[in-house]
Amino acid sequence: MATKKTDDKMGQSRQQIGKKIEEQATGIVADIMKGAGPSIAIPVRGSRNVEFDKEKKKIVLGDKIAHRYLFNVGHARKFMQTMLVASYVKKDLLENNLTATLRDLYYAKKHTIAGTKEDTIDDQKESDLAIVDFEVSLDTFREKLNLRAEPKGRMAGSVIIEDRVRNKVDSIDLSHMGSGGWAVPSIVEQIEFKKVDVDYVLVAEKNAIFDRLNEDEYWAKNNCLIMTTAGQAARGARRLLQRLNEELKLPVYILTDADPYGWYIYSTMKYGSMALAHESDRLGCPNANFIGMSISDIEHYDLKAVTIKAKDVDIKRAEEMKKYDWFKAKEWQLEINKFLEKKIKAEIQSLSSKNLQYISNTYLPEKINNKDFLP
Repeated sequence: MATKKTDDKMGQSRQQIGKKIEEQATGIVADIMKGAGPSIAIPVRGSRNVEFDKEKKKIVLGDKIAHRYLFNVGHARKFMQTMLVASYVKKDLLENNLTATLRDLYYAKKHTIAGTKEDTIDDQKESDLAIVDFEVSLDTFREKLNLRAEPKGRMAGSVIIEDRVRNKVDSIDLSHMGSGGWAVPSIVEQIEFKKVDVDYVLVAEKNAIFDRLNEDEYWAKNNCLIMTTAGQAARGARRLLQRLNEELKLPVYILTDADPYGWYIYSTMKYGSMALAHESDRLGCPNANFIGMSISDIEHYDLKAVTIKAKDVDIKRAEEMKKYDWFKAKEWQLEINKFLEKKIKAEIQSLSSKNLQYISNTYLPEKINNKDFLP
């Protein structure tokens, strides 16, 4: 379950976040008034301040803190960009109870500084990094700042939800969303589960697999909720997946390609990621199981004729993953070693070489009935 600290972060109101921003700004102004160089304390992100909590089964951020100073040539630009984010969030979003995309913020705060030829922000990557700096400096998260990314991920199944948008409540039946499914929004804290008639959640890495399962009505025949993350899972999809698992106690099974990148996509949904270690408590789903595909599946289902030769970048990625604490389980070490030995990989769609509906009628039912999972 989420920690007390994370529960507190989740429960922060718009007014409370606004107050934290004011307190941060007041501290900066106080430094300026007394002639001190203003600074922002920001937790260090990246591999040197990330560790694996074996008890919680999550990748977490360490306790290293860096200070960003206005009167430092190497820091000044990023300091300014963080303050631009703070201003936009406080004045434009929170005070008006509006949300905006990351792209909206980029354009709203990009301009040429008066008297210079210097732009405040060169590209969106800079503003996106400033947003992350700002959220961790406040010990909150992006969605509480009313900032959202583009929606990514779709779902279908016998579930009815309520989506609260400002003063309006929409009731949505995920079993009547047509061939496209319901698009998972970037911010999902406002979602309420009103009726849930499923036994588990099946997450597919690829849109094509979701479309296959949806067309085959896999979710109706097997009483489950299906989801696609369309590659690396976005925050909204990961947060909703955690809520389904922790609040509703639904088992979660994840299906990816049989290659290091697919396996890493699985691990980010289960344990969190190094890039978002500060968010693992609200994004990680440590009870999730890996349903496939594996190198062992290639052997068991006789898919050798439809494998792909691994590239150098795949092999390098596998060698890195083999050292990660969260891949140290003997089952995963065996699969990674098989990959490094055979130097082959396989896409989920390779199961279509059997027949188009093989994944729906044979592969997934067998895997689930036999509890053929990796931890």
